[in-house]
Amino acid sequence: MAIKKASLACTVCGNRNYSITAGDHKRTERLEVKKFCRYCGKHTIHRETK
Repeated sequence: MAIKKASLACTVCGNRNYSITAGDHKRTERLEVKKFCRYCGKHTIHRETK
């Protein structure tokens, strides 16, 4: 089993600001977290990308 890496992209501007290790293979939905986007200058929803 390999550890997969994923990025968190801002839903407003589309920039990939954070990287995570996605170790849960049973999860089918993408992770959504409210984080700070330095490009937008505010807290926005960040969605998991590959």
